[in-house]
Amino acid sequence: MKGLVQVSRSLSRVVSKLRFAEPVTHVYNPLEYARRPHELYLERYGAGPKEVVLVGMNPGPFGMAQTGVPFGDVALVRDWMGIEASVGHPKSEHPKRPVLGFECARSEVSGSRLWGWARDRFGSPERFFSRFFVLNYCPLVFLEESGRNRTPDKLSAAERAALLPACDQALRAALEMLDPALVVGVGAWATKRARSALGDGALPVGTVLHPSPASPRANRGWARQAEDELRNLGIKF
Repeated sequence: MKGLVQVSRSLSRVVSKLRFAEPVTHVYNPLEYARRPHELYLERYGAGPKEVVLVGMNPGPFGMAQTGVPFGDVALVRDWMGIEASVGHPKSEHPKRPVLGFECARSEVSGSRLWGWARDRFGSPERFFSRFFVLNYCPLVFLEESGRNRTPDKLSAAERAALLPACDQALRAALEMLDPALVVGVGAWATKRARSALGDGALPVGTVLHPSPASPRANRGWARQAEDELRNLGIKF
């Protein structure tokens, strides 16, 4: 929707001006170079109100960094959501983490788990998005010299102090448009940030297990566990 696009572009303008010190050596902003598929996602599937908004941490190097879609595993974004568009390049590209867009052959495991669950449970994207939407709290990818992904919770205190207020504001604006009954953080940090951004007495915020392959729990049947957690939050399937 137009409103979500405006929120995205405003956030992109603010965070693109920020600077980050070592060990971060490269910062990708897919809201800029993957704007076309990102905004297709917002326009096609972001019409509110939603029952539940799932909030992730930040883009993965093989997910949203390639497709502009949160948790955006290439195959599921292209073949299930029906989204495919040209993707450019970050201003400074890490040689070990090239942006190939929809030509990227590597799967984003977290995205294949999350969107694979949505496909298997709901069948069509229209059925899923009639009730749910997925956002990322922070739009930036942080890479170290080795190519390792550095999550925003590991940034310095000063860097977080510059970044988080803009992300808080964008999340509040998006949720005002999506008007959900429930916000669900995907993982502990996203849940903490959603609660902080919304404050006490606002929307209820729950949590589900993050689908990262770095999580031993997530490797033991993430979809079943996440669905159980959603049911415990009152979501019916």
